[in-house]
Amino acid sequence: MTTKPDRRRNLFREGHLSVGIVLPIRDGEGDEVDFRQQVDLAALADDLGFDAVWVRDVPLNGPWYPEAFGHPDPFAMLGALSLATRRIAIGTAATVLTLRHPLHIAKSAISLDRLAPGRFVLGLGSGDRREEFDAFGEDAADHKQLYRQHWTELSAALQRPPRILHQAAGPDMAFELRPPAASDIPMLAIGSGGQTLEWIARNAAGWVTYHRPSAVQRDRYMLWRSAVARHAPGQFRSFSTGLRLDLQTDPAAAVEEIELGYRTGTLGLSRILQEMRDTGVHHVLLNLPPNGSLAQDRLTTIARDVLPALTPAPQG
Repeated sequence: MTTKPDRRRNLFREGHLSVGIVLPIRDGEGDEVDFRQQVDLAALADDLGFDAVWVRDVPLNGPWYPEAFGHPDPFAMLGALSLATRRIAIGTAATVLTLRHPLHIAKSAISLDRLAPGRFVLGLGSGDRREEFDAFGEDAADHKQLYRQHWTELSAALQRPPRILHQAAGPDMAFELRPPAASDIPMLAIGSGGQTLEWIARNAAGWVTYHRPSAVQRDRYMLWRSAVARHAPGQFRSFSTGLRLDLQTDPAAAVEEIELGYRTGTLGLSRILQEMRDTGVHHVLLNLPPNGSLAQDRLTTIARDVLPALTPAPQG
């Protein structure tokens, strides 16, 4: 059996910035999510040279949630993406770790690791909507403890060989998780999960944070590097940023701050991404809100006018 190259190595490298997209992407504000279209967009991103495609995890909607459209189950969607793509990394951004059983997450993660060898990344968040905790019978006040507890159980289950921390009494009742993961699946902390940077540096392969103004983000990166140096000395820990991008059709459109990102054209975007690279960001997750332009046109424009100056040739 031929060993597949580990495409995740292209995502997180010192001195380089890789670019991914976050699904779902809609063309207009009133559009529902066409799940099959999302698969097609991921295949297009793969062909265009993007480095990763990420899928969000939104279990429930309601009047308390700002988005009225429905989201696909992330693991079902990633299963489809694993077979519709060849090169691009695929990941969750972010699985709500507190509201899913860690063994179910482990089983899904291992399945994706085998469907898309060397391409799956597991992003984990704590959830920030109290109403969802109520629906799942959990207390939002416990989210910090649940996050740590579920992380520990999930991490053990993804080891090779897997470890099931809660075993039944007696050797004849021992539990096994088969098959094991085919590779070391990176577990990324998306947001803080209510944890300290020190805890994240010790336990996660990397940290994904939301966009902040440049000076603030630079300070966050320096805090992260300090935490890694003190609590994971000699180990590489990635630093990634989620960026909301309202891409304008005019390449020279001015750079304008919006919530969690920018409104600009490709020239402004190129400058923004180059600055992010130079300040230590390893990967950016582009979230493209609907603005009337077709999603495939925006992806094609970014790939043609922005990516060539940023992304090195893939390895392997």
